[in-house]
Amino acid sequence: MNYELVDAKYVKDFVVWVQFDDGVQGEIDLKPELYGPVFEPLLDPSQFRKFSIHPEFHTLVWESGADIAPEFLHEKAQSCGGIEENRRF
Repeated sequence: MNYELVDAKYVKDFVVWVQFDDGVQGEIDLKPELYGPVFEPLLDPSQFRKFSIHPEFHTLVWESGADIAPEFLHEKAQSCGGIEENRRF
């Protein structure tokens, strides 16, 4: 299944809020995933918060070249909250 990330916001520390095209949304703590040479620069919170949504691959990407599979983010969002209709930023 192809999941498209449609929105993402920095929450705090290494937590992001994500929303997918199928309505699934939630907050995800990504700190446990930040290991290895590609992700190590993101352990600096000032670098971590500089993510964007890739226009073609519809997932989180960083200037360092790091990215996280949208399927992984979708699974994490589903397991920690699923659909939150009234979430506002």
